Amino acid sequence: MSIPASALITRPEELASLAHVDPEILAKIHAVYPLRVSRYFLELALQHGAPLLRQVVPDLLELADTATPADPLNEENLSPLPCLIHRYPDRVVLLVSRDCPTFCRFCTRKRKIGTAGMQLTQEMFKAALEYIRKRPAIVDVLISGGDPLMLADEALEQILAQVRAIPGVRFIRIGSRMPCMMPQRITEKLVAMLKRFHPLYMNLHFNHPDELSPEATAACERLANAGIPLGSQTVLLRGVNDSAAILQELFYRLLAARVKPYYLFQIDQVRGTSHFRTTIQSGQAIMRRLIGHVSGMAQPHYALDTPGGGGKIPLCPGYLDSLHEHCTFTTYAGKTGSYPNTLWPKSR
Repeated sequence: MSIPASALITRPEELASLAHVDPEILAKIHAVYPLRVSRYFLELALQHGAPLLRQVVPDLLELADTATPADPLNEENLSPLPCLIHRYPDRVVLLVSRDCPTFCRFCTRKRKIGTAGMQLTQEMFKAALEYIRKRPAIVDVLISGGDPLMLADEALEQILAQVRAIPGVRFIRIGSRMPCMMPQRITEKLVAMLKRFHPLYMNLHFNHPDELSPEATAACERLANAGIPLGSQTVLLRGVNDSAAILQELFYRLLAARVKPYYLFQIDQVRGTSHFRTTIQSGQAIMRRLIGHVSGMAQPHYALDTPGGGGKIPLCPGYLDSLHEHCTFTTYAGKTGSYPNTLWPKSR
């Protein structure tokens, strides 16, 4: 791990003291779901309040949520190897780290993040490379975890080099919340190494405008200056960002930091996270407030990763009213109209 232990809070009693919560409650939750918060992010959260704290401070509601599945996306059954998820024909997720700078309380992999079960061994990594190499249909490898940037630069470089050496792999993505949770990790040395592996993309994760501190913005700009296209995958979270005004400001700040708002995800149905869930209707209402009123560049795809591992589906509100010889529609401003829906000329 490239992050010094002193930069992380991992003991319930220390987090309880700093965040002013009951240490016994934290210890009880910690026995089931481990806790970790970067000192940087906790300081930021204490300055800005509930929306940031809610994402990282354990809540007893996590233990009350017992009926929800632990692995709603069926990742375990879609894993030909413990470190590899193969859901779509042309891409795989390669899990290279079991750790994150912060354990988000709404994590999709809450069932195993930070556990020995996510440890990547050399044998597993070699097997994953061979699996990808034998399947030329796989052109896209998403490096994930945990957070891949928890690895030392040299370890991450070796992984990227070996994936890049596979002839069929056309591009690589890295999923990371490090620019948000520990922006000081995005060093010039790291960025100089990453830029050697173009085409390389990074999927970042910001949920609230207050997360875009000067340090986080500078980290994003360092990556962008290296020619790495950046997108943000935001999760719609009850009590954190479930309002059009908050998301509009977040998406504008992301664009200013040269990060394209990519996805707005309906939260996955993960055990221990149901208190974060909004209704899909409320998500669609938020999107209606954004579409037409906010720059198209600032509008993400609102989507659901379907339970059972069926993949992502769009949840954006519909504007088509009918599809016959004329398509009828209602615009974002509430005006109705039509568009011809026939071929012309009908025959050549």
